[in-house]
Amino acid sequence: MNSYDFSIFWKESIKQLKDDKLISNQEFDMWFTNINYVESSESSIIVSVPSNFYKDQVKQRYLEILENKLFQLSGRKLQLDFDIIQKSENNHIKIKQDNNDGDRVFEPQIKSEEKTIPEKIHPQLRADYTFENFVVGNNNIFAANAAKGISENPGSSYNPCLIYGGVGMGKTHLMQSIGNEIFHKNKGERIVFISAETFVSEFIQSLKNKTQQAFKNRYRNNVDVLLIDDIHEFHSKEGTQDELFHTFNALYDANKQMVFTCDRPPSELVNFANRLKSRFEMGLNVDLQPPNYETRLAILKNMNDESKINIPDDVIEMICKNITTNIRDLKAALTKLIAYADLVGKNITMEIAQNQLKQAFNAPIQANITIDRVQRIVSDYFNITPNDLKGKKRTKIITFPRQISMYIIREVTDFSTTEIGLEFGGRDHTTVMHSCQRIEDRMKTDSTIEPLVMNLIRSVKEHGNK
Repeated sequence: MNSYDFSIFWKESIKQLKDDKLISNQEFDMWFTNINYVESSESSIIVSVPSNFYKDQVKQRYLEILENKLFQLSGRKLQLDFDIIQKSENNHIKIKQDNNDGDRVFEPQIKSEEKTIPEKIHPQLRADYTFENFVVGNNNIFAANAAKGISENPGSSYNPCLIYGGVGMGKTHLMQSIGNEIFHKNKGERIVFISAETFVSEFIQSLKNKTQQAFKNRYRNNVDVLLIDDIHEFHSKEGTQDELFHTFNALYDANKQMVFTCDRPPSELVNFANRLKSRFEMGLNVDLQPPNYETRLAILKNMNDESKINIPDDVIEMICKNITTNIRDLKAALTKLIAYADLVGKNITMEIAQNQLKQAFNAPIQANITIDRVQRIVSDYFNITPNDLKGKKRTKIITFPRQISMYIIREVTDFSTTEIGLEFGGRDHTTVMHSCQRIEDRMKTDSTIEPLVMNLIRSVKEHGNK
């Protein structure tokens, strides 16, 4: 029997790592909430992680600092080893030695005499839309934590909650995760998930069939948690907005939880009654930004781990570098490669991946986007004027938006650097190139820059389609 127990040193190391601000709170939440102490030997501590990706990232980023902490606290040179616990529907696991690097992998061990009890599934919610399947990164950690808080105390905190962001950012996934979490706690809450489009259709049908009272009862009196997806679809629908307003008031007064998703913050909703917009704004509004490179990598690594077909790491990294739009596009690219490997029976190489994904990597330039449009959108966002961007001022409050404007124009149009420079007060093409490189460099070192740029690009493209 193992007589060594160094769990106290492990727990204190983790505590000091967080308390001493050796890493940010976001980093801590992303990488250490899924690490658990397993056991100790005379010279090592073994902890569990959920995947090879977690193991590699923690080793690369924090192994040295953790082992130094353990040495300071214990006075021993303790090696940190990792077990990989693979998810299984069965509670029984066995340990298998990984011959490649000595890390152990837990695999399912099915007992033949046991019967699998099927998990309950809510009829309106996707079973795979759970918090466990939602990858948390700097772009969404606030929204994810808020959603978990709602699921723990529905109706008592963060009510209502509005989750907003562009297409494919995971809004529906996060909202349905709330519903699934509450549903599986089995406390009798009546959970209703509905899209805005279906809500409108049902309301119109109730008017046609003269069953308005049944419609009102369903959403005002028979709901404990109401989840409505894509509320921007209510624009210009005055009758439906009026019905939703009264439904909102009835549920709010009864302390029933409401969660909505939208493609923009409430203040930007058009053709909406002000009283309804004010209801959305009275609770918690959280946004989902485009995922940064690190989060994109985590998403695809997790997806790859769950697939029967292994896609090489260098191919996954290439996808993450080339697809920065949203999570949906990212997953679609990997799904295409997995399907190709499965149907054709070939291992995925870099050459195959580049050939199969060339259309995803080479998104068409939108010809209707002008330099003037980009300048106006960026200047509005930073509360300056387009003339400031074109002028000679080189203060930080002007230079940064100017560099972002130039970068966006290079990304979404086919204007040359010379043409761009002329539209920014006659600047030289080398200034444009330097500005674009400056933004690229900052996106690699500052996790807040890339989501900001991607959000502005989304705004530029949306205005370009109008």
